[in-house]
Parts: sequence; structure tokens; C-alpha cells
Amino acid sequence: MSQSHIPDELFKPYIEPTGEKTPEVMRPSLSYWSDAWRRLRANKLAMLGLFFLVVMLVMAIFAPMLSSHSVTAQSLSSQNLPPSATHWFGTDDLGRDVFVRTWYGARISLFVGVMAAIIDFLIGVTYGGYSGFKGGRTDTIMMRIVEILYGLPYLLIVILLMVVMGPSLLTIIVALTITGWISMARIVRGQILQLKTYEYVTASRSFGASPWRIIRKNLLPNTMGPIIVQMTLTVPSAIFAEAFLSFLGLGIQAPFASWGVMANDALPVILSGEWWQLFFPALCISLTMFAFNVLGDGLQDALDPKLRK
Repeated sequence: MSQSHIPDELFKPYIEPTGEKTPEVMRPSLSYWSDAWRRLRANKLAMLGLFFLVVMLVMAIFAPMLSSHSVTAQSLSSQNLPPSATHWFGTDDLGRDVFVRTWYGARISLFVGVMAAIIDFLIGVTYGGYSGFKGGRTDTIMMRIVEILYGLPYLLIVILLMVVMGPSLLTIIVALTITGWISMARIVRGQILQLKTYEYVTASRSFGASPWRIIRKNLLPNTMGPIIVQMTLTVPSAIFAEAFLSFLGLGIQAPFASWGVMANDALPVILSGEWWQLFFPALCISLTMFAFNVLGDGLQDALDPKLRK
């Protein structure tokens, strides 16, 4: 059969390309973190939460400087004033400016939340990483210790610490982290148990790498996604716990302010109509927890390698 009788369709696979590329080929290669940031930006709710947290941080740093009022200054002639041009968030029963105290309280609440997340990260990653990597009897003993600590009554520990150390910012942080690292340790241990069976870990062992080097160089970088998500969820939990303890009178003491202290101080006068004393700190607590939670959900989707395209 001559070539003239062969259908043209049979020659299409051999036709030289025209130089045009499909969008998949034209798109540049992205690293894991670049692709995660791209997917996070596509999540509008998560970006809204991130934007709110940035605004909250900026306001906590600079907002008290915008007012001429002091966080501890009292004025009996300015008691329980509603929001106005002079006092933007009103005043409390001692004449203190609620605007300044709200943003000063943001400093303490955010500091407690971030410090609790950092300490949980350091202890939880170290403990859980080593336990999961060693396995066997060592892992069993370490996990039994975790279960014992997890079963301790949290409020009882806080009260004992308050008696021994006295109520202070340091006591709050110690109380939040003495058992708060357990969830982080469990997550890291589960990830390490799965990853340590992979070929690249076996190759590192064959080259004589120490256990800590394998954990630091090979295993932990591949568990950073769940770790970061857990940290974003630890911060709002610590903020709420600090507010709860301060509300019970076990947290920050006067004359310093946190959102929990302000809510506790506003409780006796809320029925009298001074709603602003409770509204603004409660609103900040709610919005901050919401922002961290939606950001954590967005990071969980963005850092999931199964969803990468």
C-alpha cells in the first residue's frame, strides 16, 4: 500500500509540536512550602483570619500609645462612662479606660498563648519524636507516662501551682504547659512511627547517622505540617484557658489587665447596664479564637500533601 492511501490520522502522533504548551507544562514548578502558601491564599476564610491576627498584633503593640490614658490610672469622676470620643471603649467601675486596658490585655493574652505554643512545641516534639523513633519498650514506658500526666486533674494542678508559686504570669504559663505538650507529643509520635519505616531513613541508618540526626534531618521536616497546625490550635486554647483562670481569680492580678481579668471585673456591673466593660474583651477573645481556628483549618488543608496538585 502506498503512503497516499494511509489516513492522515496515523501521522498525527509524529507531527512536530508547534511550540505551544499546555497550562500544566507552562506552570513553574513549586516547592512544598510555595505550593502550601498558594493554596492557603486561595482559602479566603483562612486569609481573613490571618489578616485579623496581624491587625490584632499591631493594635496590641501600638494601640495603647494612641491614647493619653494609662492602663492603671483611676479616676473616680469618670466611673462607668459609656463609649465616647474621650474614652473610645468607655470606662470601668474605677474610671480606667477600657480601650487601653483591652489592648494591653491583648499583649498578655497573646503572649501567654504564643509562649504556651512554643513550649508545647519544644517539649512535645522532643518527647514524641524520640519515643516514636526508639519504639519498643522505650516507647511503651514513655507513652504510659504521658497517659498518667493526661489523667491528672488540670484545675487541681493549677490551684496547687498557685499555692506554691503564687499567682503570676509565670505561674499561668507553667500551668498551661505542664500537661499541654501531651497532644503535640502524641501527634509527633504517630507521624514518626509511620515515617521511620521509609527507605530514606533506612539509608541514613546504614550510613551511620545518629538517632537524633535522623530525627532532626529526616523525620521532623516531614512532620512540620501537622506540627504547625497543632501550634495554631494551641494558641487559642491557651488564650481561652488564661481567660478562664483569670475569670476565676487564679490568673493575672491587679493592676495588670488581661481579657479574662477584664471579664471578671465586668461581671458585677453587667446587669447595671455597663455592657461595654464585658463586650469588648469578650469580643476580642471570641474573634481571636475564631481567627486562629479558621487559620488552623486552612493550614491543615494547605499543608496536606495529598491535596497538592
